[in-house]
Amino acid sequence: MNRGPTMVDVAEAASVSLKTVSRYINGATNIDPKLAERIREAVLALGYRRNLAAASIRPGWTSRMLGLIIGDLGNPYYSTLARGVEREVHERGYLLTTASSDENGQRHDELIDRMLEQRVDGLIIVPPYTGGRPWNELRPPLPPRVLVDRPAPEGDGYSVLADNARGAASATEVLLAEGATRIAFVGDSELISTMAERRQGYEEALLAAGLEVDLSLVDHGVHTDEQAAGAVQRLLDDHGADAIFAANNRAAIGALRAFRARGARVPLVGFDDFESAELTSPPTTVVSHDIAHMGAVAAGTLLTLLDGGVPAEQTTVLPVTLQRRGSELRVQ
Repeated sequence: MNRGPTMVDVAEAASVSLKTVSRYINGATNIDPKLAERIREAVLALGYRRNLAAASIRPGWTSRMLGLIIGDLGNPYYSTLARGVEREVHERGYLLTTASSDENGQRHDELIDRMLEQRVDGLIIVPPYTGGRPWNELRPPLPPRVLVDRPAPEGDGYSVLADNARGAASATEVLLAEGATRIAFVGDSELISTMAERRQGYEEALLAAGLEVDLSLVDHGVHTDEQAAGAVQRLLDDHGADAIFAANNRAAIGALRAFRARGARVPLVGFDDFESAELTSPPTTVVSHDIAHMGAVAAGTLLTLLDGGVPAEQTTVLPVTLQRRGSELRVQ
């Protein structure tokens, strides 16, 4: 079996020392530009690739790899988040490995273990709502980590979040201003901290308007847009809802499907923007934060930690904005 080219081969081809090649391969920047160019040309000509398995046992070695664990690869929200992370870390020369926990604590723990085995330099994690192993139960040394979209269940570490309660309150206030008095809440499990915060904001807005919270108008068991469509149908037919607050993008899409099936709609405001929101009739009003920016901020926080710095904030809370497009209006 033919062996691949080694650093010795690269050193001979570039007419430099093995030590200089080693420093170049491991990212040193204080190498004479002419020598660095000769090494680069030799690497390309020979097709050299460094042996990560062998390199990873050396003290001070860095993989230049980061791990991202999200909740659901099929949800456009997380693909946008991942894109924001990847753009930020790519500029710093890191490769991003992304995987989905499917909101399952056991799978989340397995992914953590696999990424630690791969010697990632750092992790960005969306904690699963079913829980996972506490970070402090893992054997050190551990790489830096940043939580995104949701805080850590144990409440420690750095995190980047959205102002969920304020956003939900503003969505509910818009519907109240349109004259709605029976606003339904449709969302995913309240074991997800973002959902609990959004319901809190919804209820606070109702109470501030002098309305009681009617639990028959709350459905927090929908995970797919099909489930959301069924929930909205029930809320309209059986409980007299006169407006819908959809607490995530899939709930909003489900509401739109229910409206189409009925041939009629009620005022709707969603939380989290989605790609086709501006293509619906009328376009869908949402409260949302910049999801890609959230990913970039999480990545920047992790890079600061990797550089030995201290991020400015333990918890970064990003503002949300209301994007009025017409679906919040009453049917004339």
